[in-house]
Amino acid sequence: MCGIIGIVAKSPVAQALYDGLTVLQHRGQDAAGIMTCDSGRLLLRKDNGLVRDVFQPEHMVRLTGNTGIGHVRYPTAGCSSSAEAQPFYVNSPYGIALAHNGNLTNTTQLQEDVFREDLRHINTNSDSEILLNVFAHELQRCGKLKIDHDDIFDAVAGVHRRVRGAYAVVAMIPGNGLIAFRDPHGIRPLVVGKRATAEGDEYMVASESVAIDALGFQLLRDVEPGEAVFIDQHGGFHARQCANQPEYAPCIFEYVYFARPDSIIDGISVYKARMRMGEKLALKILKVFPNHDIDVVIPIPDTSRTAALQLSYKLGVPYREGFVKNRYIARTFIMPGQKQRKKSVRQKLNAIDLEFKGKNVLLVDDSIVRGTTSQQIIQMARESGARKVYFASAAPPVRFPNVYGIDMPTASELIGHNRDEAAIATEIGADWLVYQDLDDLIEAVAAKGSRRIERFDCSVFDGQYVTGDINADYLTKLEASRNDTSKDKREKSENFSIEMHNNR
Repeated sequence: MCGIIGIVAKSPVAQALYDGLTVLQHRGQDAAGIMTCDSGRLLLRKDNGLVRDVFQPEHMVRLTGNTGIGHVRYPTAGCSSSAEAQPFYVNSPYGIALAHNGNLTNTTQLQEDVFREDLRHINTNSDSEILLNVFAHELQRCGKLKIDHDDIFDAVAGVHRRVRGAYAVVAMIPGNGLIAFRDPHGIRPLVVGKRATAEGDEYMVASESVAIDALGFQLLRDVEPGEAVFIDQHGGFHARQCANQPEYAPCIFEYVYFARPDSIIDGISVYKARMRMGEKLALKILKVFPNHDIDVVIPIPDTSRTAALQLSYKLGVPYREGFVKNRYIARTFIMPGQKQRKKSVRQKLNAIDLEFKGKNVLLVDDSIVRGTTSQQIIQMARESGARKVYFASAAPPVRFPNVYGIDMPTASELIGHNRDEAAIATEIGADWLVYQDLDDLIEAVAAKGSRRIERFDCSVFDGQYVTGDINADYLTKLEASRNDTSKDKREKSENFSIEMHNNR
C-alpha cells in the first residue's frame, strides 16, 4: 500500500508535491520521498517517516524544478529500511526516476532475468527497483539518443509483457517529461488531473482524486488498465493503450478501507459506496436478527463511520460516537508483531463510557482482519458498561492473504481463515457477529459509475486472484516471508545493521 504523485507545471512543484503527499499520507506512513527535475538535473530527498518529518525547509528549497514525482510508502515487498524509500533512480538509459504502488507477483523470475539477460544489478529487496530496471531495459531497446512518446509507450508495452501483479507507476525522464501507467488489470488506482494557467496547461497524476482536488486541479479521468500517459516537458499530453488484453478489475478493498471517502476511484464515489455498504448490512441484520434489541449503533473510527451512519438510519436505531481516536497511531493490522498491535489498540481508541453503560451496542467496523483490534474494542465496550456487544463488518470475512500491494497477514494469521462466523464471534468476544455478503459488497461498490469495470479483485474474500498466476506454492512462500516470526527476524537484523553503522 503506497501513494504516488507526479506533476508537470509551469512553476516549481516541490511544495505542491509535498501538499499532495500529505493528502495521500493514509496510504503509507513508513517513508516518503520527492524527486524533482531542474534543467536536466534530478534532485532527491527521501527518508523513513511521515511527510512532515522527512521534508524540512532546508530540503524543500533544494528541490527546484517544474517537474517532479513523489511517494509515500508502507512496505509490502522488502523491509522498512530507508534504503528502500522511493523514488528509485537509474542513470541508464537517459536517467529514469520511478515510484510504484502495488506488488509484483513474479519478482523472483524477474530478478533473475534482470541480472542474467538485462545485465542489471538490483541493490535492494524492493520489487519497485526491479520494475524500474525492467522499464529501463525496455526503453533502452529503442537504441535512440532522442526518444519520443511512442518509444516510451513501446517500453511500457514491454513491461506489461514481462511483469505480473499490481502496479500503478509514475516515472520521470530528464529532458523528456513524466510517464504514468497502470497494470493491465487496473488493480491499484491512478488518476489524471489538469489545471489551466496563464502560461499553459499543467498536469498531475496521483493515486487518488482527493490529491487532485486538494491542489486545485480538475479531475480528467482514471488511467485505464494497461494504459500509459506521457506529459512532455512542454505540457503536451499523450496517451496509449499498451496492453494486449486489458481487463478492468480494481481492488475492492480500496473502497472498503484504504481510500479516503472523498475520493472517486474508477468513476465510483468511495463515500457513496460506503453508504450503500451500510444500507445492505442493515438489511442483512433485519433478515438474520429481525427481533434485534440494539439500543445504539457505534462506529469504530474512522473508515466505518459512513457505513455505520447509514446502517443506523436503515435500522431506525440511534447513531452515537462512542470512541475517540488518537490520530497519531498508525493502522494496526499492518503493524509488525502481535505485541505491538495489542498495545497500539488501547493507545489508538478511548471509550466514552456514557454511550455504553447499560446499553446493547452494535459496533460497526469496515472489516475484520486479524481480529486483534475487534477483540480489544469489544472488551473496552464491556469495561465501559455495555450490557451486550454485537459486531457488524461492512466487508465479508477476510480469509486469504493479499498479494497485490497490501501487507495483510498470512492466511494462518487471519481470524476468518478456516473459521465460521460463530467461531469468529466467540474468538473476538461478541454476543453475535454479522458480516456483509460478498455479492452485496460488490453490488454496493458497483451500483454507480462502474459500467466499464468487468469485475473486482476480491481475492482477500474469495481467494480468486485476478492475475491468474497465484498458486499454493506461491502462497506457502508468502506465508514464510510475511508471518510475524519472519518480520521479527528482519526487524532485529535491520536494527543490528543500524546499530553497527552508528557505532562506526
